[in-house]
Amino acid sequence: MDLSLTIKNNVFDKPVSEIDINKKQIINTINPHSYCEAKKDKIFAQALLSSDVLLPDGSGIVLASKILLNKTINKIAGADIHQYLLEQANIKGDKVFYLGASENTLQLIEKRIALEYPNISVSSYSPPYKPEFTSADTNEMLAAVNTFNPQVLFVGMTAPKQEKWVYANQTSIEANVITSIGAVFDFYAGTVKRSSPFWIKLGLEWLPRLVREPKRLWKRNFVSTPLFLWDLLKTKCGI
Repeated sequence: MDLSLTIKNNVFDKPVSEIDINKKQIINTINPHSYCEAKKDKIFAQALLSSDVLLPDGSGIVLASKILLNKTINKIAGADIHQYLLEQANIKGDKVFYLGASENTLQLIEKRIALEYPNISVSSYSPPYKPEFTSADTNEMLAAVNTFNPQVLFVGMTAPKQEKWVYANQTSIEANVITSIGAVFDFYAGTVKRSSPFWIKLGLEWLPRLVREPKRLWKRNFVSTPLFLWDLLKTKCGI
């Protein structure tokens, strides 16, 4: 992946309200960590670059846009697209499906949806926890989704597994909008606390999360972030 071309040609640079959610599409997010991982994983890179909408979910992507293209874009996190799609689904009385996470997390999500968005019909499925799914696993996941036939499918199985699964099965998924939002399942369920607006506005949403989950997040902050900044510097200098 080329950083400058990816941001110029693929990264979404408009408000979420300008996403046409009436047509079938795949919405993914990109941040410095996923960018670095995609450089090592060809299929993951293809999944991101083939997205109909690729959201700038990271202050590093916003910074790179400013430095490389002199273009100011706004960060749009997975939680932002999740909230927007729920608001729109509630207005229209749509069906929404959650694929991923544990049964407990999914139950908490469904309870909160019922309180905050009463016009939404919601269902969910917890796939098995494993690095790769068998064809039988995938068939069960697709059957759960397609039987419900939602307008919006949220996928939360961590990156890059979630994006690659959607990419591989997109033609078999019967949903209008498909978006992979990973940790947002836990944020919305309340099982993991999202950083406060104070840290988000500073572009440091990652810091409180790192303090709370150092074992899980150290790599993206102490390996991927420096690699991303080095790639940004090289791109800027034409190296």
